[in-house]
Amino acid sequence: MTVLLLGGCATANPGAEVPVETRITNALPAKTVQAAGETEAVATANADAADDPAIWRNPANPAASLIVGTDKKAGLYVYGLDGKTRDFVDAGRVNNVDLAVMGERIIVAASDRGDLANAQIALFALDGATAKLTPLGKVAAGAGEAYGICLYQAADALYAFMVVKDGTIRQVALDVSGATPAGKIVRTMKLGTQSEGCAVDPASARLYVAEEDVGLWRFDARADGPVDPVKIAAADGKAIVADAEGVAVADGYVVVSSQGDNAYAVYRLSDEAYVGRFRIAPGAFGSTEETDGIEIVAGDFGPAYPDGIMVAQDGMNAPRAQNFKLVRWGEVKAALGL
Repeated sequence: MTVLLLGGCATANPGAEVPVETRITNALPAKTVQAAGETEAVATANADAADDPAIWRNPANPAASLIVGTDKKAGLYVYGLDGKTRDFVDAGRVNNVDLAVMGERIIVAASDRGDLANAQIALFALDGATAKLTPLGKVAAGAGEAYGICLYQAADALYAFMVVKDGTIRQVALDVSGATPAGKIVRTMKLGTQSEGCAVDPASARLYVAEEDVGLWRFDARADGPVDPVKIAAADGKAIVADAEGVAVADGYVVVSSQGDNAYAVYRLSDEAYVGRFRIAPGAFGSTEETDGIEIVAGDFGPAYPDGIMVAQDGMNAPRAQNFKLVRWGEVKAALGL
């Protein structure tokens, strides 16, 4: 996220010379929902720090599910659905995060920016009962600054898609069966400019990636698939106002953070048609602004979130440091008539 000053506040959109009012003139209308909860703020104050969340649904007790979130200046947090911090790991500069359930194990992967010249994947095991993260090790993911990451659990392997800051995307086959994790780059794809957010639809084996100033793209997620991108939506100031940032796939939809006007654009997976936009407005908890990472998981998460949960990074959470807002996914669908 590129930080600039506009009206005396930090904002995350390119082109400081363009006022917000001008940038959103052509933006399509957006419905509003309100957060049903929020996490405690990250410890890094007065900085662009919180970035990306991942959600683990506890199948035995959905209300005891967990959220993993990054403080990209310091490490990884684990939160309960009540927003309370359950664990913190001093993992350094981890930017984006995702997780996968492999049998009895919960594997967490984060894009590690500790070495700006060489991307790495930092891997952890999450204990669902204790909410504790255990570092497993790091896997090399090629040259460049690690930025976005998402996981794809295919029949043959667990894959990580490492989105390097310059738009290079490397698919890495992960092996977490041994004492030390290992990985192998199986193919490389490319977008033209800075990219970050990504998510995979496992049902269709499609990878969705946000190119910040350009829009939302689709790739074949299969290791032997074609590498050519297909453009889904432009960051043209209508449905998506640049930056295009976080990406989430759930419940038959792909959602992308329209960071430039504090909104979220929604597309149907079956035909990739635009179906609407929404914002998280002030209520019992604050609104969200300048959202980087998002995650959505459908299903029962207990009484507080009976129809699924969306977690969105909040870039302006004054007077506290940045945090993550929790939204009932069912309320989003109802607002958009989905």
